[in-house]
Amino acid sequence: MANALLVYNCRLLDENMDVPGAVLSVNGRIRAVFQGYYTDEKTVTVMGQSVLMEDGYGENCVLKVFDAGGLTLTPAFIDMHVHLRYPGQTQKEDLDSGIHAAIAGGVGTVLAMPNTNPVVSDLETSLRIQSEAEKIGLTKVLQTVSITKDFDGKTTDHLEILDKAHVPVITEDGRDVLDAGVMLEAMRIAAEKGIIVSCHCEDNTLAKAAKPFREEAINMISQYNLPIMADEEDVFEKVPESVISQIHMELSQANELLRLAEDNATKRNIELARLANCHIHLAHVSTMESIETIRDVKEEIAYNHNSMVLTGIKHVSERFANENFNVTCEVTPHHIALTGTEEPNIRYLVNPPLRSEEDRVALIEGIVDGTVDVISTDHAPHTREDKVNGAPGFTGIETAYAICNTELVKKGFIDDRRLSKLMSGNPARLLHLNKGVIQPNYDADFTILDRDAEWTINPKNFYSKGKYTPFDGYTYFGSVKAVILNGEIVFQKSVSSLE
Repeated sequence: MANALLVYNCRLLDENMDVPGAVLSVNGRIRAVFQGYYTDEKTVTVMGQSVLMEDGYGENCVLKVFDAGGLTLTPAFIDMHVHLRYPGQTQKEDLDSGIHAAIAGGVGTVLAMPNTNPVVSDLETSLRIQSEAEKIGLTKVLQTVSITKDFDGKTTDHLEILDKAHVPVITEDGRDVLDAGVMLEAMRIAAEKGIIVSCHCEDNTLAKAAKPFREEAINMISQYNLPIMADEEDVFEKVPESVISQIHMELSQANELLRLAEDNATKRNIELARLANCHIHLAHVSTMESIETIRDVKEEIAYNHNSMVLTGIKHVSERFANENFNVTCEVTPHHIALTGTEEPNIRYLVNPPLRSEEDRVALIEGIVDGTVDVISTDHAPHTREDKVNGAPGFTGIETAYAICNTELVKKGFIDDRRLSKLMSGNPARLLHLNKGVIQPNYDADFTILDRDAEWTINPKNFYSKGKYTPFDGYTYFGSVKAVILNGEIVFQKSVSSLE
């Protein structure tokens, strides 16, 4: 018995199109895409049944028909940078809360980071987590494995048994691998297996130098009871100006060191990847200098590839010993939307820090010109106690689309198709998933959006356990109304025909 779903009266949006239409899926795969104004249920039902009869299903197929009410149907988002805190940190997040938060954000697939307790450092644990997530029956979880065993900074033997079909990405997220020789060895193993190395680019020695400045600021924030949550009453006027100035100075010095830490590590990791003939994915890029470095190397790679195609010469330059060398990168919604050089944003701690307006503009320019491949959230839920003690990170998977739609599309920097490419199409290709576009034979994973719906962010309504967001009280455009995974509606709100 086959199961079919026909969604009609919608706007079909992916990286290639933004047109009215309908889409038919059978057994979790897209079977047919119809472009046009299909608003009559009887007409589309006949269309769907005709295709099913053509495929020989006859009466052995259950066809469900849903009216999307004129809303937008787009490939479900794919988030390549999510902290589910599982196992071992379930007070912050767990599989159930994290997956429900993802679904509420329109995310059909997440790439989970391994900085858990214990660290995810083996294939068996990765597969177990993915299996547990599958039983929940919502967002698909791909669990990464650490670059070094248990984050010890030196052991890479565990990488030898990995395969890209189950673990497409390895990462030391939350830190960088200090020893360049160890990182090079890990990259070489990953390159042989076709696995991407996702890099948290941060020179550990400079991060260590920044730590005392940040700790001093955290102590002063705590001493004077300055708020660490965006919805709390700011007692700025009650605190001596000298104290505010001192906190600002301490955090500014920390952030400048962390800027250099990112820029240095970005260059190092690119050169190591070049030697290893490896594909690296640079996580949460946040500085103008790093974007410029990435842009330059991507232009080099493109030139080398084009020269090879035109001349037929396999190796054009010794700097490109193997065409498998590749560099991709991601940016986060919070680095796109916020700056962190002034009060109160400078106190909203995250790694890498919120940067200057010049950096924010550079990230958007990188999105516009194609330097940036992916938008990922770096969803990092924390308890209130964690945040009071200075834990860096924001909860973001439920707000990402609205922020990006408002800051990038509504402000005219890119169109909706490019945003779909950044949040669905490109991540799917990088992770070798049969998703991310609305074409026959691709997975029927869709998010139904109201692109113009205006709403105000209130973390009390989050599915995530993490309630800390610097966007509390901000109003944005773009709301997730329903999610369809494997051709089945798994989440819905405010769409009467789908309730």
